[in-house]
Amino acid sequence: MPLPSGPAAVAVLRRSLLVLTVLATLSMSTLTSTFGARAEAAFDPAGIDFWVESSMGPVKSRIFRAADGNTGRVVYALDGMRAREDLNGWEIETDTARMLTEQNINVVMPVGGQSSFYADWERASTFVGSTGDALADAAGMGGSKIFANGPGKSYRYAWETFLTRDLRDALRDRLGFSPVRNGVFGLSMGGSAALTLAAHHPDQFSFAGTMSGYLTPSSPGMRKAIGAAMLDAGGYNLDCMIASPLSRKWSRMDPFAFAPRLIANNTRVWVSSATGVPTTEQFSVDRVVGSGLEVLAWASSRTFQARMNSLGATNVAYDFPAAGIHSWPYWEAQVVKMLPDLSAHIG
Repeated sequence: MPLPSGPAAVAVLRRSLLVLTVLATLSMSTLTSTFGARAEAAFDPAGIDFWVESSMGPVKSRIFRAADGNTGRVVYALDGMRAREDLNGWEIETDTARMLTEQNINVVMPVGGQSSFYADWERASTFVGSTGDALADAAGMGGSKIFANGPGKSYRYAWETFLTRDLRDALRDRLGFSPVRNGVFGLSMGGSAALTLAAHHPDQFSFAGTMSGYLTPSSPGMRKAIGAAMLDAGGYNLDCMIASPLSRKWSRMDPFAFAPRLIANNTRVWVSSATGVPTTEQFSVDRVVGSGLEVLAWASSRTFQARMNSLGATNVAYDFPAAGIHSWPYWEAQVVKMLPDLSAHIG
């Protein structure tokens, strides 16, 4: 059922996020589910390693070629908060590459970028000069990693530049891939990043899909929740990505704020999040955490929907299943649903 489109509906939904954000922040300390501790790498021999130089050093992507050999239909699949350095989560956990290549779509899976939000950071992640509660929040979470080495700690993350310049140009020059009318989608962190990239690089991305994304980062309490998640996923300091929540840089990565851009660009957008209701009756801590995170994503996505409705948007497709939690099986099923829309709006 479509949501009301008036400003009052937007305000009510934004206020409801505050309670949900607090609950999700408290649950971050128990992240141990399939979206946290992944299975052993499921290497797909159909993919090729594609290394590209960047300001971050050499960065690997995994490339899966379209079944018909075309070079005009290209989609980027973005990982979640716990992105690894060996393979992209979509390859590790799902059969997404095969599904897309069989539909004559070339798939680009960037590897790495843990907790990066695929953004250009202000500085390398460090806790010197931290402005908030990051150290206090470390108790009982992934805070033991705050002083550990890792990607984005000995150098400054520059993922937006990499995806929209370095990788884009290399794919064009070395593989002949089209640099325009590409698609981009992702889950959780990668979902909000997909909308950000499409909003600010409309010449490259004509389609953007978000699954379980947090699309209202400026809502009350949301920045703290994001910071807690980044701390848990590798010990990263949100202040090093964007120091001030009042800055233009912060609103630039807030889909709620830049929604008019997506409409003006006529970007085809896919938005999905489930209710957090598990699809089976089996109880586990993983299901509790996955449910809580998905409820927050659902509320955030619904608020974004109300915002787009209030602007008269006609370029968005929504899917809000009655059951599903923050997990790879749900995201893989969403790719199947999204595929016809993606296929129709790229190339």
